[in-house]
Amino acid sequence: ELQQKLEETDLLKMELQMLETERVRLSLVEEKLMDVLQLLQQLRDLNISKRALGKILLSTLESCRDPQPGKAHLFEVLDTLHHELTACELLQSQALEKTQSRQSLANPLLISC
Repeated sequence: ELQQKLEETDLLKMELQMLETERVRLSLVEEKLMDVLQLLQQLRDLNISKRALGKILLSTLESCRDPQPGKAHLFEVLDTLHHELTACELLQSQALEKTQSRQSLANPLLISC
């Protein structure tokens, strides 16, 4: 009976470890999803065309058509979409504008042309 209890304990420990691993994985997916949604919101605020957004999405889906072994397909798609969105020219130009405006605020004697 003691041996059976030890086996059950080991089994429960393994289950707990698997659940913890899954929780961490889901947490990473949730974080990446939130980042992607934030980027999409920024693009919407910048009035990105549906055509440009469609091209980004199709490019993402095309590059993730064949899942890489050992990598969760959902996370791979989200990661690729995040990369494609951050590479979007609208977001890069907005980031450049923010950097330039911060620099001009930091030094009032700086004149920008």
